[in-house]
This record gives sequence, structure tokens and C-alpha cells, in this order.
Amino acid sequence: MAGTDEDAVAADDDALYVLTAVLLTPAQFPSVLGDDYPEACAALGLAPLADGYGLVLGQDGEGARWTVVIDDVSLVAVAIASWDCGMEYELSPDERTVVAALPGWPLAVAVAAPGVPAPHDPAPDVADGPPLCPPDTTTWGPAQRRLGADEIALQWALWREQIDDAQFTPAANGSDAAGKDSEAAEKADEPDESDQADEVDDAEGAPVGHSGIRRVLAEARAYVDTPPPLGRVRSSFAPGEARTLRADGPGWSLVARTDDIAFVLMDDAPGEVLPVGRGPELPGLLEALDKMAVRPS
Repeated sequence: MAGTDEDAVAADDDALYVLTAVLLTPAQFPSVLGDDYPEACAALGLAPLADGYGLVLGQDGEGARWTVVIDDVSLVAVAIASWDCGMEYELSPDERTVVAALPGWPLAVAVAAPGVPAPHDPAPDVADGPPLCPPDTTTWGPAQRRLGADEIALQWALWREQIDDAQFTPAANGSDAAGKDSEAAEKADEPDESDQADEVDDAEGAPVGHSGIRRVLAEARAYVDTPPPLGRVRSSFAPGEARTLRADGPGWSLVARTDDIAFVLMDDAPGEVLPVGRGPELPGLLEALDKMAVRPS
């Protein structure tokens, strides 16, 4: 989605060299900014409008980083689709669509505009407030957890082929949670959670305590009866008749295919990817979540 040096275009001779753009809508937003759409908007100081925004990231003539927020979501969507197809598209927002010009970038951008100084924050005397900066993803936490879930959704086949369905063992809630053996399952049912982090650490992502998996599934199930903030449950395209389902909550992220298993990431399980088998309950939960999820228009 990000442009290259050759893709950078001047949106305005005196204003901005556009490098890339992203959508900020209930169905599509940079999840690194928050667990839901209102939280992502709050990170930028924006009201969570129903139709959302387009975020245009670029540099001014002095090389300073700026994020221009516009309300022409379709314009940004067309630009992103064109760039994803390798086509050139000059994204030049009309001044009447500009909602705000925010100093800095809320996301990491790997390219820079040609012919201007290297990217840097605007001078304090021209910036209205502190500059935006990408969330810290150098250590495990909510931002890194959500980025991990993004990667699984993007590379589902790669992650799925690492999972042997034979490893799943029944969990107490009726779904299958991945487990190494019956001893690990028994430990997971014990009330003391202090030893959970040491139960399993294999590369295939067996659960760090089934109680954590059960908590995530219970909280996701509660969304069906009590809808969460907009964007916490999202549904997007998947091959065949399936959908890719994404749900987030306090301290956890879930990625699933409606016709397959799920993966869970948790703040209190650093770096772990925990597969959850279909079992008797997961299919119904995923179907219910998909029905209430927001979808790209």
C-alpha cells in the first residue's frame, strides 16, 4: 500500500508530497492504533464519524512529516486499490475534503519524497500540538499483539499449514484448544495461573494455559449479546465462501476463518500464537460473530 520514491506525488505545490494513504473506517483501520474504530480515532484526536476518514501521509517542501485527514473515503480507497495493483494514481485531495492536518505520522513509513530533506517532525511553531508517532512495537504489548494478528490474517495459509489438527485436545468449554498432552490440559484447569507461561513454548503455538483461551472465547461470545465498540469485530474476504474474521478485546486478538480454526494472541502470552480447534462450539461462535461484524463496503 505504501508508495515508492517514484510514486510520491505533490498533492499541492506548497503543501504535501504524498507517500501513502490508509483508510480509517469502522471496517478498515490501522489496528496498531487500537482494538476498535473509536480507539483508533481517539489516538489521532478524531471523532469516530460513521463514514470514517482517509489518512494521507506525506512530507511538505521542507521534508516535515504530515498526516492529512480527509473525509473523501472513496478517493483514498481508489488510490490504495490502484497502488496495490501496481498502477500509478495521483492522490490529490480537494481542500474542501480536508478535516485536519496533523503533524507527524501515526504509522511507520519506509519511503521518503525525492528532492526534499529527510523525514522529520515539523517545527513546534508550525505544528498544532505534539507530532504523531507510530506506537512502540519493540516490546510485546497491545500494539505488537494486534500487528501479529494482522500478519496471521494476511498470511493465513502459511500459519495454517504449521498446525497439525491431531494436536488439538478437548477444552472444558467444548471447543478444541491446542495442547501438547493431557498433563498440559490438567495444568490449565488449575486456578493458579502463575505457571501458565511455562507450560508450553513450542513454535506451533500451543496454549499458555487453557483458562486464557476460555476467557478469550467467553469474552468474544459476550459480544454476540452485548455489541462491543464499533470495529472490534470485523469480517473480510476469504477464498471460497468463507470469511476472515477478526475480533479484538482487552488484552487479546482473535483471527479465524469461518470454515476453519482460530488463532488467539494475548498480551499476557508474549509472542505466543495459540491455535483453537473447531470443536462443537467454535463454528457457531464464528458464525454469530460474522453476522454482527462490520464489513468493508
